[in-house]
Amino acid sequence: MKRSPVKIRAIYADTDAMGIVYHTNYIRWFEVGRTELFRDMGILYTEVEAAGFNLPLTKVYCHYLLPTRYDDLVFVETEIAYLKRASMKFVYTIRDAKEGKVLTEGYTVHACTDRAGKIIRIPAVIAEKTCSFYPKLKGE
Repeated sequence: MKRSPVKIRAIYADTDAMGIVYHTNYIRWFEVGRTELFRDMGILYTEVEAAGFNLPLTKVYCHYLLPTRYDDLVFVETEIAYLKRASMKFVYTIRDAKEGKVLTEGYTVHACTDRAGKIIRIPAVIAEKTCSFYPKLKGE
């Protein structure tokens, strides 16, 4: 699968009293990775929402392996693990930019809903662009 690395530098506001990036900021970084992966595939979240679709988070998992500290540079790698009828799973790896060590791993699962919050089929344009970017997902 293709990955879309995004470079992020930990700013002071990202850290806690111990000088380590606060745990919920990794979830924000997952969102940056997911948004940029969509952009790489030619999908803009603003256009998805304007068309009446939402992709709300239904599950998040994050495994913290090593700390990230103020001013550390990291790469967020994002890939799509599956595309189902009405949901998608994104997998993330956050690596130290200097040594390539894995700092954090995780995933998010997103449902597809209409504006009223009703679960619906993933729009064809998202499915087509995703399967074009990830050919192995075509059979799922």
